Amino acid sequence: MREIVFDTETTGFYPDKGDRLVEIGAVELVDHLQTGVTFHEYINPERDVPEEVVKVHGLTYDFLKDYPTFEKIADKWIDFVGDAKLVAHNATFDMNFVNYELKQICKPEFDQEIVIDTLEIAKRLYPGRHNSLDALCKRFNIDNSARTFHGALLDAQLLAEVYLELLGGKEPTLLFGGGNNKKDNFINIDNSNVIKNYREPRNFKVKDDFESDHDKFLEENIKNAIWND
Repeated sequence: MREIVFDTETTGFYPDKGDRLVEIGAVELVDHLQTGVTFHEYINPERDVPEEVVKVHGLTYDFLKDYPTFEKIADKWIDFVGDAKLVAHNATFDMNFVNYELKQICKPEFDQEIVIDTLEIAKRLYPGRHNSLDALCKRFNIDNSARTFHGALLDAQLLAEVYLELLGGKEPTLLFGGGNNKKDNFINIDNSNVIKNYREPRNFKVKDDFESDHDKFLEENIKNAIWND
């Protein structure tokens, strides 16, 4: 199973009001393990980046203006995703921007049914608790000390580790799955092909005096034992 864990940085919150993507970072997972294959692009938003947003991700228009526009990297991004599922934290935000940008250049939008939202998983597992990426890194002892600014590729790499922990860490059979049906809560594991080796029970003979001492101990210390009924 192939999945793409990704993150975006933008000029603001509302693509339909003129905000644009400025960065996409993604890592490839196969069977929930990072393959080392990544995707990373800075994007020229063709507009200014507000100062308050620069304080979050550190990307100024001066820095971004020499990078390609989204239209120039769109096919590269689409090819990288392929038929994989998309995994993001607060996925609605990222998908709104990606699909808005695709729509502007007449490219097919991604189906929401292929999207897994790690924030929703975290909320179900830890209701009422802080479930930001930083909070989850702290909860799972994931080192995020390099995260001085929000950065799409670094955040995607951290999220990939968080996602594994949300699935149960090294024992991913017990917790949430990422099925296409958003109503699915847990992974359905097929163990029908698992070969289990069972050892025949072994009987050990207890010496008579040990058995009598044991009976005496029980009689003296456990009154009205149910096994005497």
